[in-house]
Amino acid sequence: MLYYIFEYLDEQGLAGAGVFRYISFRAIAAAVLSLIISILLGGRIIRYLQKLQVGETIRDLGLAGQKEKQGTPTMGGILIIMAIIIPCLLVAKLDNIYIILMLIATVWMGMIGFVDDYIKVFKKDKEGLKGRFKILGQLGFGLLIGIVMCMSDEIVVKVPATVAADQGYEVVETYKEPIKGTVDSVTYAHVKTTLTNIPFVKGNKFDYADVLPFLGNNAQTVGWILFIMLVVFIVTAVSNAANLTDGIDGLAAGTSAIIGGVLGIFAYVSGNVIFSDYLNILYIPDSQELVIFSACFVGACIGFLWYNAFPAKVFMGDTGSLTLGGIIAALAILVRKELLIPVLCGIFLAENLSVMLQVAYFKYTKRKYGEGRRIFKMSPLHHHYQKLGMHESKIVTRFWIVGVLLAAITIVTLKLR
Repeated sequence: MLYYIFEYLDEQGLAGAGVFRYISFRAIAAAVLSLIISILLGGRIIRYLQKLQVGETIRDLGLAGQKEKQGTPTMGGILIIMAIIIPCLLVAKLDNIYIILMLIATVWMGMIGFVDDYIKVFKKDKEGLKGRFKILGQLGFGLLIGIVMCMSDEIVVKVPATVAADQGYEVVETYKEPIKGTVDSVTYAHVKTTLTNIPFVKGNKFDYADVLPFLGNNAQTVGWILFIMLVVFIVTAVSNAANLTDGIDGLAAGTSAIIGGVLGIFAYVSGNVIFSDYLNILYIPDSQELVIFSACFVGACIGFLWYNAFPAKVFMGDTGSLTLGGIIAALAILVRKELLIPVLCGIFLAENLSVMLQVAYFKYTKRKYGEGRRIFKMSPLHHHYQKLGMHESKIVTRFWIVGVLLAAITIVTLKLR
């Protein structure tokens, strides 16, 4: 909203109004606004939740400090959602397809989490929203992202026109770029494609249609089906993994802030023709606007930590954790970095795998030996360390350190072939 106001003022010749055209300025403004909104509204939202008696019901798992958390307000994810949406509406270009999709992602996943928390808190049903309905909601959102990427002429990548013709990509537009130092030019095309970036591979690019060469001319069409199926899986897996990670004070919010920062960097370089060419990654026109959304996301996560850091005054609940996971998945997919998720979201992956391994091993040993055995003292993984006697603040800090290390490795992959 403010972008269009300042754009108009700049056209009218107002000094300084043009600064709003710069991504860097708007990203900083978005992050600061998000932090301010989180901190200013946080106390009021916590008091309101306390007034509604929206307190967390704690199961006795024998963990240190667990009983003290009883009654702490939950559903604090509402604060995260507000701190993302309000600055984004103020600072971002609202006619940008990427911003529209991310706002939909925030509201869509937030609604699933809100309904889940509402049933748990107000209906006194500890199970919350039935698993099949939660999965259906996640599947629906994944389908939306995948189908829009397939159908929209605004979501394209830049490739040489000769490559577009050879691969049979659907061309949206073509244009010529002069070759530096010569009078010649090269023709490029903006195409709708299942191309994505992949680390450690020559060329740093991968097309889902390439795994279907036996389909000939139909490979591109079936490649989109494969891509949409993967999108649905990623959205479901990452949102559930973020939900599992939200088990101790500050862990999910802090880890998500780190991941969001990296995705913001990816959005910046992917939307910049110079950087994308230098790094040999896909140039995605108009995707730089996602830097603004990433700034709102990081600001909201850090602002939420003001109240969620140990000892937490509020929990995000599924309203927050499912939203964080859905946003991270959607951002990674839109900037064509979804194949980096196992590294970037390594904390989420470890938490998810710990639960899967624990359940699978317990069932296997119960069937084989008559009694179930465990790999970890408790899952998800952070509870294992709690059982070992480690204070949750130390666990969170060390998980953050690992998250920063994984983020650095993920960024480095941009130059590794």
